[in-house]
Amino acid sequence: MTLLMHLWLLPFLCSIAAGKDLEEKKGAFVNTQLDVPEGTPVPYPMYQFEVAHPGVNSFRLNGEGKEDIMISKDGWLYLEKPLDWSREDHYTLMVEALADDEVVEGPVYVTINVLDVNNNAPFFNQSAYTAVVRENYPAGVPFLRVFALDHDDPETPNAQLSYSLVSQIPNKHPTPLFQIDTNTGEISTTEAGTQHLKAREGIHYARGEDHSIDALRTKFNDYCPVQKIPFEENPFFTCVERAEIRRRNVNPLEDPDYTLTVRVQDLGGVSQTALSGNTRVHIVVQQNLWVNPGPITVREHLKETYPVVIAKVQSNEPEAVYKLMQKEREQKFPFQITADGEIHLTEELDREDKDTYILVVFALDNDDKQVDSPMEIQVLVEDVNDNAPVCANQETVFEVQEGEPEGSLVGVLLAHDDDQVGTLNSQLTYAFVSQNPPTSANAFAIDAASGRIQALRPLQRRDQQVFHFSVRVTDPVFSTECKVVVKVIDVNNEMPLFEKSDYGGHTLAEDTPVGHTVATIRATDADDPDSGSSLIEFKITAGDDEGIFTVETDGKGVGHVVVVRPLDFESSVSYKLQIDARNPEPLMKGLEYGSNSTAFVSVSLTDVDEAPEFSLHILDVTVHENITKGSVLLTVEAKDPEGKEISFKMDGDTRGWLTIDAATGEIKTRDKLDREIQETFEVTVTAFEKDNPVKLSERVVHVRLLDVNDNVPKLIETQAFICVKKPQPVIIKAQDADSAPFSQPFTFAFAHGKKSPNWELKSIEGTAAKLTLKKTPTEDKTFLLPINIKDKTGMGITQTFEVRVCNCTELGYCFMAPDERSLSFGIGPTIGIFGGVIGFCIIAFVIVIRRANKRGKKSEGEERAAMM
Repeated sequence: MTLLMHLWLLPFLCSIAAGKDLEEKKGAFVNTQLDVPEGTPVPYPMYQFEVAHPGVNSFRLNGEGKEDIMISKDGWLYLEKPLDWSREDHYTLMVEALADDEVVEGPVYVTINVLDVNNNAPFFNQSAYTAVVRENYPAGVPFLRVFALDHDDPETPNAQLSYSLVSQIPNKHPTPLFQIDTNTGEISTTEAGTQHLKAREGIHYARGEDHSIDALRTKFNDYCPVQKIPFEENPFFTCVERAEIRRRNVNPLEDPDYTLTVRVQDLGGVSQTALSGNTRVHIVVQQNLWVNPGPITVREHLKETYPVVIAKVQSNEPEAVYKLMQKEREQKFPFQITADGEIHLTEELDREDKDTYILVVFALDNDDKQVDSPMEIQVLVEDVNDNAPVCANQETVFEVQEGEPEGSLVGVLLAHDDDQVGTLNSQLTYAFVSQNPPTSANAFAIDAASGRIQALRPLQRRDQQVFHFSVRVTDPVFSTECKVVVKVIDVNNEMPLFEKSDYGGHTLAEDTPVGHTVATIRATDADDPDSGSSLIEFKITAGDDEGIFTVETDGKGVGHVVVVRPLDFESSVSYKLQIDARNPEPLMKGLEYGSNSTAFVSVSLTDVDEAPEFSLHILDVTVHENITKGSVLLTVEAKDPEGKEISFKMDGDTRGWLTIDAATGEIKTRDKLDREIQETFEVTVTAFEKDNPVKLSERVVHVRLLDVNDNVPKLIETQAFICVKKPQPVIIKAQDADSAPFSQPFTFAFAHGKKSPNWELKSIEGTAAKLTLKKTPTEDKTFLLPINIKDKTGMGITQTFEVRVCNCTELGYCFMAPDERSLSFGIGPTIGIFGGVIGFCIIAFVIVIRRANKRGKKSEGEERAAMM
């Protein structure tokens, strides 16, 4: 388009833009995104760039779609040609602002998103479809799928397709025979289609039977009278022949049984503006020979020559191989199937053993692949009356209270018949056969259908206590007799009566032991002693809220008032017990217990000087071993029941760690506790009356010390040696008197914290480390290694480990070779040797002087004697 044309279009573009608010389509000269519907009429203004540079007099456009999109000199971006989403769904353009053909601003980038509009109708991938469906095809199972496309945006409703059936030809039924899934296009039969779809009539062939014209002629002769007319001239045969050939070679497109018109619509098929497409589906109905013959009914104990044919199946595949299996996996399976599909029963059935069988028939090809879906056939075993009624019990016992009104239920006699429920074979009838003792007037009646026994008049136990009956139970063929016993039981029309209403007062010391009998009470009941109406129970109903007493009884009218909880004079000094005599059976209507069924027992307590009592029975203390000296561990509480002054003392503290305040019972630490010496210990605290120390009580206080980290890991051995010729690592072991989590695992490291060039130290097994010599010294030498050992919490100290590296004997001990001994000594030995030599010389000098003096005196005496 020429520059002149641009100038001519500019006022027109502005006038169009003004109709849609011109200001909304103006903006800064920056990166921009615009949405434009496809097919928009042109020319169409989209956006005007506003630049700040005053010298801009034109714009330059580069990028995708330059032929469809233009820009004017004053910055209007507009459509030159309509956009098509199916051709391109977006464009990216670069815009530069020019001043006399020089770029002064930009570039900026414009992304134009093409919005899809519904301008493409959906269409099927085939103009016609063909399908084959068999008779009795299961409803809802797809046998064909039609498929349609739409060139609109698949992410929008424009391409959301919906399928529907427009027509079915022929349409002879009030309900459709076919249905279509609106979302997938899958076509299936309806319930009506499963029932009413029928194939064209044809000739049935057995497995392996020839399908040739000669075979057809043979079948024609079998079903029709002998014909003298040749087959080629026989109109009946030629009609059958043409029908059979047509059935075998049917073409769905040319000769369908049903034709469906299928419509597809976009916009989900819910809009009046939706676009649509159509196709046709031609369907041929094939004959379905694979029909379930069940349920099959077989009478039990059928007297026949086995095996007996009970059903037959036929596959749609003439060469199919049949296989029969049972569904329940029972040990007994008296069925088999022949190659022609006949199902045989191999032996008699018994309904009482099993009333239903489910057979599963498979039709397979020669490769054991299924040619038809597995068929489940139900076999029902028909009942015959071959079981007699059976009584539920050898003897049925009922109880009825005397005096019950006419029509009262005595009980229901139970019997059963193993024949099939709900049939005449198991329908039972009940009737009395005999009664002992016989009565002039019938006392009981039995319902013939249910076995329900009712009393015909009120019964009295004094007249008759037990009745015996024989009841005949029958079904249409068999009968049996059941024994029935009816016991007339005593009604509770008598109340228990005490021999006296007041059993006087009883005095007990408060230290009377639990289990002591306070008093014996008696009551009688005039009801039958063999019935529950005569049993007597005693209950304390008043005067003992704390449950101090109870009444023990055997139910025969004698009760013993017994102490069951410790007595306490300080809590209560007396009791007035109200005791009621009652029967476990309810009284007859109209009767109520009176005052003669209630008695009283009074109990008074005398005070006894009792020992002090501790407030707690168990005294446990748990403290950390580093508890401060003088801290309170526990305050023992006790009091004297009579309120006398008490004192405390403590025994068993063998280490002298604790002390007790005699007045308050406060137990404190007297010395430092140490868990490593003793983790748990016990002391005995005694509370006693000051004025009468023999009245005392003792409690054991259990003390458990919790560990604190007050010990560091220490070396178990501090010396070791390594043989030079055969150096082996040294295992350094440490131990910590603390327990977890203040002990192992230990960490071992050289004190300087650096790696040693001569030694390697590695922690092993939590409490040990392996010390390895890395560089062998040139001479025997003793090394003092500072090793820092820490426990799990990081607490530890540096300890010295002495390692001597030396030559070893064959036994592995260090030695000094004689030819390798040095005559040089250290400073200490040298000084010692020098001092010893000097001392020896002094001693020798003194001895010599003394001997010289003795010789001088001797010679002088000799001279004097000579002189004398």
